[in-house]
Amino acid sequence: MTTLTFYGGVNEIGGNKILLEDKDTKILMDFGKGFSKRSKYYEEFLKPRSSNGLKDFLTMGLIPDIKGVYRDDLFEMAGMKPQKPDIDAAIITHAHADHVNYCSFLHEDIPLYMGNTCHLILQALEERGNRDIEDEILNFKRRPIQRNGEPVKRQIRTFRTGDKLKIGSLEVEPVHVDHSIPGAYGLIVHTSSGAVVYTGDIRLHGSNPKMTKDFVEKAKEAKPIALITEGTRVKELNDGASEPRVKQSCSNVVANTNKFIIADFSFKDVDRFRTFYTLAKENNRKLVIPLKEAFLLKWLSKDKILNVPNLNDDNIVVHIPKQKTGTYAEQDYGTKEREFLNLPNAWRADKIKDKQCNVICAFNFFSIDELLDIGPEPHSIYIHSASEPYNEEMEIDSQRLQSWLELFKLSLFQSHCSGHAFGDDLFDVARQINAKTIFPVHTECPQSYHIVANDLVIVEEGKRYDLGNTK
Repeated sequence: MTTLTFYGGVNEIGGNKILLEDKDTKILMDFGKGFSKRSKYYEEFLKPRSSNGLKDFLTMGLIPDIKGVYRDDLFEMAGMKPQKPDIDAAIITHAHADHVNYCSFLHEDIPLYMGNTCHLILQALEERGNRDIEDEILNFKRRPIQRNGEPVKRQIRTFRTGDKLKIGSLEVEPVHVDHSIPGAYGLIVHTSSGAVVYTGDIRLHGSNPKMTKDFVEKAKEAKPIALITEGTRVKELNDGASEPRVKQSCSNVVANTNKFIIADFSFKDVDRFRTFYTLAKENNRKLVIPLKEAFLLKWLSKDKILNVPNLNDDNIVVHIPKQKTGTYAEQDYGTKEREFLNLPNAWRADKIKDKQCNVICAFNFFSIDELLDIGPEPHSIYIHSASEPYNEEMEIDSQRLQSWLELFKLSLFQSHCSGHAFGDDLFDVARQINAKTIFPVHTECPQSYHIVANDLVIVEEGKRYDLGNTK
């Protein structure tokens, strides 16, 4: 018997946590943070208490109460008895937090499978960040943390397209897809009942639509009994948005100004990074990256397939911000940060100020206070190349951003395309794959799939679906 149970991504965008059971084999497909659930109770200054281990997360329904999944130390801190691991593997489709971050809670004896590039990204994030109970993905220190406690390293197994993973009774075939982060995969899981296909997050309007088409073709060949598909933008039709269109519109802006330029984009979006790197290079500017993003560039440049520059590239500058004492003293920076301080292309705000017409600064909203030291010329350009606000919290941030723009008399230019496929593309993918049953996840509008589904299941959280009987 083959079953599916959905513990996240149900009537919400992200937070995917999918349990597949086949004979005696159990695997998790993604184990991500559910932002919408979390934001119902918590915000920046009110967080689940790490001192309570798993208790706050379980009580508030942020993680599912399932046996044989979680770390012993977090059970003990919650005053609960540890459980023997009962999951054979967790397979991560990509490195976005809503698909991977709650792997932090998984028992270290459960191996994590992920793409090579996904692993590089997680290594970069681990190296640059402060330790937190919600993002201890690759290794962790047992809690309560002892000063000299040795990190527990998880069992990490990486893959690329073409690999086949044998896990118990299952054979899992990961196939690359295009998304707004590199190293994203869809999964074709060959079970005793037939193939189960999971799209992860996909798009067909990015820089590499062929990767998604490769996945769709492989999935179609498998003649699946079930398709688990994302539906983030299933209600929207593509109005012509594409990564090449973003590049062209931003190119027009950059080429026609001699003012300071800020580009606000997600640094994990390597397509978008390459766009602004190329625009800087073509217009005799340097791309200034924040100190914290130097870690990502350091690690991603190791993957030659990505074709991103090294930190020592002539067109890259690393911005060194003031911290702690404000004197740029070495002790103001973390141990890992110090390796970047004396790079020949490490610039402080005063140098950027002097050369502001010769750079593009890759600053997002949370770096905007650096403008106080840079002092941009009036009518400089702020290119917002990220999602427009879609919830109350983002609306508030957007209003704050507008206040900063007005303060410095900056001109706002919006140019972005989503990392998620639009409805017409999603329906076309579903038609081509032609699975017996469709399970929409990562969407607030699962019913939209009724027009392409032979058998549509509107998923209920925690309900177990027998793939021989999905009604």
